[in-house]
Amino acid sequence: MSITTYSELKTSIANWLNRDDLTSVIPDFIALTEADMDRKIRHWRMEERSTANIDSRYTALPSGFLEAVRFHLDVDERPVELVTPLFLQKQRNSNADATGRPQYYAILAGQIEIWPTPDTTYTGELYYYARTAALSDSNTSNWILQYFPDTYLYGSLVHSAPYLVDDARAQTWSALYQSAVGGINGNNDKAKFGGSGLRMQINSYS
Repeated sequence: MSITTYSELKTSIANWLNRDDLTSVIPDFIALTEADMDRKIRHWRMEERSTANIDSRYTALPSGFLEAVRFHLDVDERPVELVTPLFLQKQRNSNADATGRPQYYAILAGQIEIWPTPDTTYTGELYYYARTAALSDSNTSNWILQYFPDTYLYGSLVHSAPYLVDDARAQTWSALYQSAVGGINGNNDKAKFGGSGLRMQINSYS
């Protein structure tokens, strides 16, 4: 059967497991797979852009943030460099009152910390990987299910194994799932670096 919607995915998982008594837990298998994919998959379809006024030491991360790609200011295209919180703290300890054009940033406690403290209001533009919208009864599909449904299926089967105490098939499902995840990341590499002429489409957030 085709797997194009959340409902079809749940039905397919039940069919593959040959069980009709897992209705209440199959959504958990799917949710666990989504959490795992957010950790392992990096694809251009996950990339977003967010702009914000930068006028203080801290600014909020955008909703759904997973990982930074690039951060720069409106005054030029020079990137603000991502560093560790420890490096940033050492800079601040050495130059406690420093202000100026931001040069470095770190991700700390769910925020972006900037050094030096901005001397005026800048517009910052952050390119980042965002969490993929989770499937639900109201959000019946997303780009992974649309283009790579096998990843959802095999991942859900992998996460069913501990619940069902099914070690016999877990290794096979895991290999298929890891191959599917690798295929998505490989698709991203081909799109960006394979000379295919594809261009990245980025949604704008403000």
